[in-house]
Amino acid sequence: MLTGAEKEILKTARDTFERQTGIKFELVNKGPNRKKLRLNMPDAKALDVRIIANTTGLAYAALMYGDRLQHQGEIAVFNQITAEMADTLRSKDIQFIDTAGNGYINQPPVYLFVKGNKARLEIKPPTVNRVFKQTGLRVLYALLCNPGMENETYRTLAARTDVALGMVNWVFKDLSELGFLLETGTGRNNKVRLINKEKLLERWITAYAEQLRPKLLLGRYRGAEGWWQNAQLNPEQALWGGETAAAKLTDYLKPQMITVYLDKDNPAAVLIPNRLKKDPAGNVELVARFWQPATVAPHGETVHPVLVYADLIATGNQRNIETARMIYDEYIVQLVREN
Repeated sequence: MLTGAEKEILKTARDTFERQTGIKFELVNKGPNRKKLRLNMPDAKALDVRIIANTTGLAYAALMYGDRLQHQGEIAVFNQITAEMADTLRSKDIQFIDTAGNGYINQPPVYLFVKGNKARLEIKPPTVNRVFKQTGLRVLYALLCNPGMENETYRTLAARTDVALGMVNWVFKDLSELGFLLETGTGRNNKVRLINKEKLLERWITAYAEQLRPKLLLGRYRGAEGWWQNAQLNPEQALWGGETAAAKLTDYLKPQMITVYLDKDNPAAVLIPNRLKKDPAGNVELVARFWQPATVAPHGETVHPVLVYADLIATGNQRNIETARMIYDEYIVQLVREN
């Protein structure tokens, strides 16, 4: 179901684009979770709408689904985006409009590209629900990495995620109200199931980058050139994340930033053997582990691919995005596929 902010973004983008260009989109309702836009012209096809309310990370996440946007008839509707992002979307033939009147439409005989407009009024981002705040994100991470875990008792989930029991209750209430949780059966046969998991993952990625990850950063360091290539981490103490983990998973990326997730109470386990020195401008970042290893198991010597994917998307770097897509296709698509 669209949030109030998403509805406002959709309406503002339609109205502003019409004022700027004279081209009008008709809104076609296909249910609470599905909207289409159709050019007001004969024989125009209706395009599925993918609303992207917050462009931090998610603007680039839209590029992850470029094939779908190109070939399955979707249009991205953004809060205001940059001219650079507009160029990137057009280069990939991804149709879009935004709240400032920018857009790219390629539906012969209509071909239009507008960029550089700035919104008169900024639409406030959606209110952050508990599930997308720091503690809720920890619970959601465990659920995304462990399909079916949503059917464990709240008490068990609280213990496995090291979160207060009352907070787990609020997380599930939010998931239900936001349309991400479906109840099936009654009485003793009552079950719940996460749904719309692809969109849920997108929401988690953005919220993680904004709400949780900045609180986890323990510091920046620098080591000898290429030190990470031969370094051996103890998985019980530390794991590779970000670009470093992606390089090990795909053998495609040469990491510029070396990321290590570790026990915040024992950074010496990584600092001392690898001779890392404090450097605010260094290319090594130490990030505190926020999950229980028994709940979200390591992927060999790296963190779970969901977290690798999130870190790559958040950088906005195009090569990182390409690598993230490889990881999505190899490790994540089966986690978000609808049952």
